[in-house]
Amino acid sequence: MQKIYETSDFYFVAFLHSKGVSDDDILEQYTPFGHSDYQTIVANIKKFAAKKQTAVISTINGDSNVPFYKELANQGIKAEDIPVIAFSVGEEELRGVDTSSLVGHLAAWNYFMSIETPENKKFIAKWKDYVKKHNLPGGEKRVTNDPMEATYIGMHMWAQAVEQARTTNIDAVRQALGHQTFRAPSGYTITMDAKNHHLHKPVIIAEIRADGQFDIVWETEGPIRAEAWSPYLPDSAKKVADWTYPWVSGNGTEPRFSD
Repeated sequence: MQKIYETSDFYFVAFLHSKGVSDDDILEQYTPFGHSDYQTIVANIKKFAAKKQTAVISTINGDSNVPFYKELANQGIKAEDIPVIAFSVGEEELRGVDTSSLVGHLAAWNYFMSIETPENKKFIAKWKDYVKKHNLPGGEKRVTNDPMEATYIGMHMWAQAVEQARTTNIDAVRQALGHQTFRAPSGYTITMDAKNHHLHKPVIIAEIRADGQFDIVWETEGPIRAEAWSPYLPDSAKKVADWTYPWVSGNGTEPRFSD
């Protein structure tokens, strides 16, 4: 198991340990934001994979995805040999990459542009109209992606909460956000959890296609409730995200208010 980047890696390692995976079967590699030279890291992946069956969990973020995937292709790593599943690469990142050699590698998101729903067709049409109206760089090649859908959902829910609270006061709107729902481009009705204020969303895994889009290979039966804190890390497991009385906190270890 080859892991790259971010605080979330601590959660992955703790989860793997809970499933009986030993440290000998885990190789961690970290790079700073904006890193662009992945020759050595990809070579390390190949070396590790020569000894045992290997998959890559990539949490590389932002523009660094482009040189990472280019290096995978340069060193001939194919999905059927060493599959990569990414948590932060989508349609926008792949616009800058020749994806013909990346076919079959995986990404996990809550939304993909290739989803066939009436809501998504409207969402894409609105985006394309906006791109054309404002003459954005890339024109017809511009794509939608998961962060865009998340922002779209968030803005609609915020507006609904403001309308319900009849004010933009932060505390009032925050309390009104709980239980808000919105029919998302993914086709699912998304709910704001009343306690932890995370969204109930689907988990979708898809394969990279040669055209830079994705084919969905697996998804949950419906939206699932997000856990604000990981139960696999002792310090994290102690924390509570509950915006209802008496907790009123996103990372508390005891209620804010007491009798």
